[in-house]
Amino acid sequence: MIREIEDAREKQHIARLVLEELTDWFGNPEARESYIRDSGEQWFFAAFEDGAPAGFLAMKKTGPAAAEVAVMGVLQRYHRRGLGRALFRCAAGKAEALGCAFMQVKTVRLGCYADYDETNRFYQALGFRELEVIPELWGEANPCQIYVMALPRGGEMLRLILGRRSYRGKYRPDPVPREHLTEILQAGLAAPSGCNRQTVSLIAVDDPALLARLHSVIQPPVGETAPAMICVLSQPLIAYRDRCFAVQDYAAAIENMLLAIVSLGYESCWYEGHITDTDRIGAQMAQILGVPEGWELVCFLPVGVAEGKTAMPKKKSFAERAGFNAFPAGSGDEGI
Repeated sequence: MIREIEDAREKQHIARLVLEELTDWFGNPEARESYIRDSGEQWFFAAFEDGAPAGFLAMKKTGPAAAEVAVMGVLQRYHRRGLGRALFRCAAGKAEALGCAFMQVKTVRLGCYADYDETNRFYQALGFRELEVIPELWGEANPCQIYVMALPRGGEMLRLILGRRSYRGKYRPDPVPREHLTEILQAGLAAPSGCNRQTVSLIAVDDPALLARLHSVIQPPVGETAPAMICVLSQPLIAYRDRCFAVQDYAAAIENMLLAIVSLGYESCWYEGHITDTDRIGAQMAQILGVPEGWELVCFLPVGVAEGKTAMPKKKSFAERAGFNAFPAGSGDEGI
């Protein structure tokens, strides 16, 4: 769970708790105390696991249109769980709300230290780009790398929608906390439902033995390295007259969950055709899960931290697929 902290003492307490553990990055006591002291006056977001602080990000404005990630850290036992990404997304949303068009962050230049190389790759993965290196700012041994990023218009939700990609690569083995799986399930259940028939049920699977049984029937294998999956169940109930909106219901639920998954720092892919073909893999999965009669397992979503990179698929232009007051003028059958 991520929340913004307002109280200056609480900010400094959380910053101290985290930074004093991360001595590989914040080993200089004078610099560390400066970060902790200043964090009390900055915008501050904290990540919590099991009710206790697990990480934080402090941000400050550096001009009318720019904000800077002043300092951030996540306790090492929570590394690679998506907390850093989630903290940054909250900070970026705040920066946009404050009227910022850009964000920047400073770190030690890539190639100097292994720990800071990891930090560089993290910021690059978020979308930051190298602006310049100022060797004299922190001394020759720690050349300062400045990264910048342009913030898209439209707020956090639009950023998630525009930035989401289907991920079909390998996953890291880091478990997905139950708290995060619960949030993803809640997002799915919050989707609209035709005539409120609520034809969707969901099962989150994080037990390794049960995951192995499910993947044993998914052939060819997909998503098998993910530490969790969400199975989507559909019940084809009549909404009114002879109309059934079960497909629309589960499609809306899946999209909600895909966005929630990305917002928490994980990746996924919508696997439906793979398991609903004539070999009826979904039915075999449902049997393993003890799904009652009358329900169909129509989709599963692997959930985990990506080991590789997501890729942007080739898309038709906006003009080919969208227009105002008439069929898109630039469309044709080129892509059919």
